[in-house]
Amino acid sequence: MERTIETTGKTVDQAVKQALEELSVSEDMVLIEVLDEGETGGLLGFGRRPACVRVTILDDDTFEEDDDEEDDYERVDLDDEDFDMESSDENGWRVPEDQRGLVPAENAALDYVQDVLSGIGIHGRIESYLGGDNTLHIDIISDDGGVAIGRHGETLDAIQYLTNIVANRWIDEHLRVVVDVGDYRRRREQRLQQTARKIADRVLDRGRASKMKPMSPAERRIVHITLRDTDGITTYSEGTDPRRYVVIAPTAGLEIID
Repeated sequence: MERTIETTGKTVDQAVKQALEELSVSEDMVLIEVLDEGETGGLLGFGRRPACVRVTILDDDTFEEDDDEEDDYERVDLDDEDFDMESSDENGWRVPEDQRGLVPAENAALDYVQDVLSGIGIHGRIESYLGGDNTLHIDIISDDGGVAIGRHGETLDAIQYLTNIVANRWIDEHLRVVVDVGDYRRRREQRLQQTARKIADRVLDRGRASKMKPMSPAERRIVHITLRDTDGITTYSEGTDPRRYVVIAPTAGLEIID
């Protein structure tokens, strides 16, 4: 279960440190929202306004399946779907050729995200930048950011998926759009990588395959990439969406799934 607290301090860093100590967790396990950066007062510091942050513990059992669940399975090859980013609807409308391009695509994506946030009552600001891998990053900065994330990031994933569709109707080459709130995705990716490595170590020790909980295509892709160079380990996907999951297995042979 997620737990949230708000703390104050002379600086944002001090407020965050206090929250982490009270929750007894590390920074990579939480979502941090800066509610107030604080303000220095006048003479001798009188009138100073403290910084305020909201810190939420992310679910710790998001990715790993329970150890006591066992399923029979038939191995299938890793499909390309796990490595594809969200794509636009090829049968949907596209704007005229002379109106398409990166700038129009970015503007369309930002307008769409803004409309969605306004529609669900979230106020704040939106920042964007183009990464070196031809990825458009859209960051939402808001005191109500948690609402846009939803349970296990489901709301944020939906917003990102639809934003990809909107943006790619305005550009010829595929543009990947990543929508984030309060650095949630980076922290979640780090935790997913840590969990995948931990399961891989256990698989090597036990010599038995283990499955993870159902995840989105983007999260399954992270697992595959994280473990693809791990000696003695192979990964592949099983099931059908939205219950599709990753199996982490020893290359020496497969037994039952933990």
